[in-house]
Amino acid sequence: MAKPPVCKIMDYGKFKYEEKKRASEAKKKQVVVHLKEIKLRPKTEEHDYEFKVRNIKRFLEEGNKAKVTIVFRGREITHKELGSAILEDVNKDLKEVAVVEQAPRMEGRQMFMILSPNPRVAQRAREQARQQAEAAAKAEAAGKKPEGNRVVGSKPEGRPDGDRHEDRPEEAVPPAAQQQGGLAPEVSAATGTK
Repeated sequence: MAKPPVCKIMDYGKFKYEEKKRASEAKKKQVVVHLKEIKLRPKTEEHDYEFKVRNIKRFLEEGNKAKVTIVFRGREITHKELGSAILEDVNKDLKEVAVVEQAPRMEGRQMFMILSPNPRVAQRAREQARQQAEAAAKAEAAGKKPEGNRVVGSKPEGRPDGDRHEDRPEEAVPPAAQQQGGLAPEVSAATGTK
């Protein structure tokens, strides 16, 4: 320790601001995992099933989790084995990109299971997110220009004279006409009456 003790006087507001900026920079680089839900019915047709499985695969490749829900309506609840069969098919179709995080289970009139990306797919998604964050940071750094290089008083592009439509004064409307909705009342030239 130094003798006499040395202390630094600092601006607390500036310190808090810089701390907040560091926290937001760290937050930009982290990957957020969302839970996406896909709903199916026991009577879902083949094309709809394939379409929804493709969407689940896309969600998992982005690094998100997927909740596959089978909704039973009315008397369909008596055939729970149909819902189980659909969830097993989803599991088989996605076994190369997904692992079952939560096994199929019933909750009221819904049967659901939660899938998460397997470690290899999750790592690929994290790498892709990191690359996108780095590219965004580079673009942000390259896109910023110092304010001292601003050109003032130049003509806007598109018109050689620099005249803009917005800068033109509108036609004069009498104050009484503005109150009536913008239309001027017609005045008879001969009598001077409305």
